[in-house]
Amino acid sequence: MSSLSSVQSTSPSSSCLDFESLGLIAPLVRAVRGEGYTEPTPIQSQAIPLLLEGRDLLGCARTGTGKTAAFALPILQHLAEAGKPAAAHTVRCLVLVPTRELAQQVSESFRRYGQGVKLSVATVHGGVGQTPQVRALARGVDVLVATPGRLLDLLEQRHGRLDRVEVLVLDEADHMLDLGFIPDVRRLVAMLPRKRQTLLFSATMPAPIAELANGLLRDPARVFVTPTATPVEAVEQSVHFVEKAHKPELLTRLLSAPDFERTLVFMRTKRGADRIAERLTRSGIGAEAIHGNKSQNARDRALAGFKAGRTRVLVATDLAARGIDVDGITHVINYELPEVPETYVHRIGRTARAGAAGIAISLCDSEERGSLRGIEKLIKRSLPVASGRADAPRSEPARAERRFGSQERGRSRSRRGQRRHA
Repeated sequence: MSSLSSVQSTSPSSSCLDFESLGLIAPLVRAVRGEGYTEPTPIQSQAIPLLLEGRDLLGCARTGTGKTAAFALPILQHLAEAGKPAAAHTVRCLVLVPTRELAQQVSESFRRYGQGVKLSVATVHGGVGQTPQVRALARGVDVLVATPGRLLDLLEQRHGRLDRVEVLVLDEADHMLDLGFIPDVRRLVAMLPRKRQTLLFSATMPAPIAELANGLLRDPARVFVTPTATPVEAVEQSVHFVEKAHKPELLTRLLSAPDFERTLVFMRTKRGADRIAERLTRSGIGAEAIHGNKSQNARDRALAGFKAGRTRVLVATDLAARGIDVDGITHVINYELPEVPETYVHRIGRTARAGAAGIAISLCDSEERGSLRGIEKLIKRSLPVASGRADAPRSEPARAERRFGSQERGRSRSRRGQRRHA
């Protein structure tokens, strides 16, 4: 295994005119065109040819860059051209992801892109009964998309084995680190054959993920893709200074405006998400909450309603929102500011996707001034003030009038650490 210092770095390639020029077979090209995609994104144009060559790959790209298609398309081509379906109880390609929602979305992408090739796709995650998952493993699976905990559980029950895996994908590895899944990932990797193609994708590259990549990847190519505009640059951002007791009223007033077509509201806690969703519903604003305490069926219904536009507002905790990949989100509202500044950037990146406009609004009470200062330090800019006063005393409620401008903010130390309320 090579160290990252000796990894080959891939420079940005010239833009390809279409997916066919990347070397993809006709059924995959037709499927991609059927999805409405005509030109590959930068990560697709760089990664697909390398993966078709059988290279290991270290990819650094955030959600929304076309990452899933970048690995799904060449994997589907490899499996289809090999022409040998998975034997009973075995898996040919294993994709490990951190959350249930992401597992479902990646599986659906494989099914859509692979509709012209005869390959089986199965999903394994917690929160649902294991019987259908056991049956799928018993038949054998060409592409298995799984969360680490449930997959380990099924393998320990001897419902499948991983000794014939040809391709391993670790998707959103930094989120798996955040959730404490890396020990489970290492246990699963120990069950795989040494001869395989391995892909690791991560939005950030902290030291534990770099160490994991060093041990898993063999002479890998690197594809580090920075979006043409980061969330900080692409999203119109503002802050309302408002005391905690007045936040529900202000949120309801904001969401009553017709331009808030599809809005994601972020909360710190599960209980808070439920409480705000219920309050909005009583006010006549269609809202659903999504968090770790919800059953999988409830989470699926809430997400489906949000995607279809039946629900205008989705109230989510940070961890529950990590698997949400929905186009057309017009607004992100930080009802409560995150204590870890980087989380703010992940939150607002849910809007302004695929070149669309997006707006992020933060509600900051007097106890959150330190968190706001940490965010502004990270993004190297002050958020325009939409309403309220940065220097207002605790007893003064936020005013409702809308105005923009820069004001001097109270200064305090940024809190450190992240509470896991999701």
